[in-house]
Amino acid sequence: MADELINIYEYEAAAKAKLPKMIYDFYANGAYDEITLKENREAYDRIRLRYRILRGVGKRDLSTTFLGHKISMPIIIPPVAFQGMVCEEGEVATARAVAKADILMTLSTLSNTTIEDVIKAADGHPVFFQLYIYKDREATRELVQRAEAAGAKALVLTVDAPLWGKREKDVHNHFTLPDGLQLKNLVSKMKELPKAAKDSGSGLEAYVTSYFDSNLTWKDIDWLRSITKIPLVVKGVARGDDAVCAVDHGVDAIIVSNHGGRQLDTSSATIDALTEVVEAVDGAVEVAVDGGVRRGTDVLKALALGAKVVQIGRPIIWGLANGGTDGVTKVLEIIRKEFDLAMALAGCTNVSEIKRNLIREAPYW
Repeated sequence: MADELINIYEYEAAAKAKLPKMIYDFYANGAYDEITLKENREAYDRIRLRYRILRGVGKRDLSTTFLGHKISMPIIIPPVAFQGMVCEEGEVATARAVAKADILMTLSTLSNTTIEDVIKAADGHPVFFQLYIYKDREATRELVQRAEAAGAKALVLTVDAPLWGKREKDVHNHFTLPDGLQLKNLVSKMKELPKAAKDSGSGLEAYVTSYFDSNLTWKDIDWLRSITKIPLVVKGVARGDDAVCAVDHGVDAIIVSNHGGRQLDTSSATIDALTEVVEAVDGAVEVAVDGGVRRGTDVLKALALGAKVVQIGRPIIWGLANGGTDGVTKVLEIIRKEFDLAMALAGCTNVSEIKRNLIREAPYW
């Protein structure tokens, strides 16, 4: 059946039919009324393209770089937790698809697979490691040192989750990890999500409240910068002034993200926030964006508005649910072909030709 799926939406529908409700809802849901979740997608649909003609687009080059790493297209995989719920091989299956696609991925702190196994499966392709800062700073330091020793090429600090957004479907489902799955990169009690009692809501929310440090400031960026030699990326920036602060504190790249609409509901769509961030940093660091990307035209729009790369998260899970490595590979190939076609029809032969003048300016969109 997976061979008959021809776009990301069909992969999602097939995944929904296969996955237990608790697991599908965990990935698909957003905070509260899911307004930002919907806006992340719908904001792309409001943007209109101004294509160019007669540009000699018979040969096209989709490749680019991010943090100095050459990748075959400007599409990378963000941190997505608990992939072992979807596929027995979990994050290892995703890493193998990364190697086939010649791109890069970020491994979640909340992964069911060790960073060493994921880096091995990626077969020389870059793996970044996503980080939350725990209340136990020594445990956090050990995690950073382990990632660096394993060969992670960058740390990606998630900064938009001092507290956990209220994801009501997870509360209704009493979300927790299925038996047998652990957070393999963590130590002691931090490996386990609590079982959610019927009156206690989400086990993940309880875990975050117990272990994550909700009192972070910019000084903690300085601390993290001081304990690692590899590049530091901040994920969760949605304002220009915060982007400038990030640059001032020595980060190497910024990811415009609202956690897939799972944190502060009614916050701006990421594609709407992108321009402000790009203009604020003024080329000082590279900027990525995630949230709502489902078509190759979305990738084109994000690059035209200043992103160096885009991240796709949920579509990777839908691929993983429909064939493991092969399913993720097919999802990446679908988005690659759509982006390639969008480039050609917009009159671009390489990503450096994707400029702001391809976008019809506001107030039209």
